[in-house]
Amino acid sequence: MILKWMTKVLKNAKSVSHCQKELQNCITLPHMSLFKRIFLLCLICFTLSEARATYIFIPMDESQPQCLKAYGIAYLALKEGVTVEWLLNYRGGSFVFPDASVFEDACKIRNVKFELIADDQEASIIQQISNPEVNMDAVKLEKPPRIAVYSPKNKLPWDDAVTLALTYAEIPYDVIYDEEILNGVLPKYDWLHLHHEDFTGQYGKFWGAYQNASWYQEDVKFQEEMAQKMGFQKVSQMKLAVAKKIRDFVSGGGFLFAMCSAPDSYDIALSAEGIDICQTPFDGDPADVDCNKKLNYDACFAFKGFTVDLNPYDYPKSDIDTSPYRVQKYGLNQDNDFFTLFDFSAKWDPVPTMLCQDHTKVIKGFWGQTTAFNEQFLKSSVTIMGENKGANEAKYVHGDYGKGTWTFYGGHDPECYQHRVGDPPTDLSLHPNSPGYRLILNNVLFPAAKKKKRET
Repeated sequence: MILKWMTKVLKNAKSVSHCQKELQNCITLPHMSLFKRIFLLCLICFTLSEARATYIFIPMDESQPQCLKAYGIAYLALKEGVTVEWLLNYRGGSFVFPDASVFEDACKIRNVKFELIADDQEASIIQQISNPEVNMDAVKLEKPPRIAVYSPKNKLPWDDAVTLALTYAEIPYDVIYDEEILNGVLPKYDWLHLHHEDFTGQYGKFWGAYQNASWYQEDVKFQEEMAQKMGFQKVSQMKLAVAKKIRDFVSGGGFLFAMCSAPDSYDIALSAEGIDICQTPFDGDPADVDCNKKLNYDACFAFKGFTVDLNPYDYPKSDIDTSPYRVQKYGLNQDNDFFTLFDFSAKWDPVPTMLCQDHTKVIKGFWGQTTAFNEQFLKSSVTIMGENKGANEAKYVHGDYGKGTWTFYGGHDPECYQHRVGDPPTDLSLHPNSPGYRLILNNVLFPAAKKKKRET
C-alpha cells in the first residue's frame, strides 16, 4: 500500500515544492512504523530527481506574454543566489535555471510563461546550443548587478524609459544625482543609467521654447543652487565634474547606459573641458567663439569630429543628433521609421549578442531630444548594434572604456513615437513585449554575465 501511494506521489510530482509537500505528508502518516517512515523517505529521495522537473525554462520568443517581466524573474533568481543560463539566440534569448517554488510563484503572479524541464532536457538544450554550426551560445549570469539611476530629485515634465522598465520588471534600483556622485557613491554600484540629461550645463537647451515655463525656471534654480553648494561657479562646471566621475567609474570596470540627450551631451561635455560652449542665457556670459576649434575628441567615448551648436534657440547641442534633418532629407515618419539590429556571432561576440537579444531584428524607431547618432561622427572603435542604414544614423551603439563598457541608445521612449514635454508616462502593461524596451533590460542583466576567455 505504501509503495502504491509512493508511486502515485512521484507520478504526479510537478515541482520541487510539490514533492516537498508530499514528503512532509508522508512523514506525518498515522500508524506507520519508524522503519517504514525511514525506508519510504530514503526511497522517495533516491527517485526524486527522476520523478520531477528540475529546471525552469522561460521562453523569450513570440510565445511569451510578458517578456519585460521575465527579465525581473531572471534578476530574482540571481538575487536568490541561483545561476541563470542566458540562452543567446535560442527562442529569443531565453532563460533557464534551477527550479524553486519562489520562482514558480513569481512567474504565475506576473503572468510570465514558463516550462518545467528535467535535467536531461536542459542538457539537451545546452548541447544543441553548443553546436559550432549554430549561432547560439549559453552565458552564465551569476550575480545581480547593483543598479543606480542618475536622475534629478526635482520633478520635471517627462518620464524616463529606463526607470519605467525597471519598475515594470520589478528590478530594484537606487536614484542618485550630482551630489551623491561628487561625494563618491559610484563604487557601490555595477550599472549606471544616465536619465534624460544635459551634461553641457545648458538645461537641455529648452530655453528657446520654455524659458517662461515654471518647471524650467525651477530646474535652473535647482541646478544653480546645487552647483553653488558643491563649490562650482557654473552649472556647466559641476556637470563636467560629474561626467569625469562617471568616466572614472567606467574606466574602473563599471557599466554605463545612457539614452536620449545624455549620450551626446556627455561626450560634448568631456570634449569641452576648459572651454566655454554655453551662451549667455545659460551661464550669464557668451560662449567662446572659437570653441569648436578647441574641442578634444580624444576625451569622448563614442564621437569625433562634431561641431557644437551655439544657437541657444536650437534644441540640438551638436550635429551628432540626426533630429533636425531626418524628416526632410529621408522622409521618415511613424509608418516607415525603423532600425535594424545587427546579427552578431554568439560564440565569438557574446557581448553585443547579449545586448541585442530580442524576438525581432526590426524595431520601430522613436524620437527624442537626441533621436539617433550621425554615423559620420562615430569613432572607428564603436560597435554599431542597431541602425537605420538608409538614413545614415546609428540608434544603438556600444564600446569599451578602460575596464568597463558603455552603451548609448538614441531616442526617449521606445513605445511613444514623439514623446513631448508634459505627455503622460507610457503604460508598459500595454506593451509587455516591447522589443525596444527589451534592449534596455538586456543592458541591465549584462553585468551579471560571467566573462569568458577569448579563444584568440
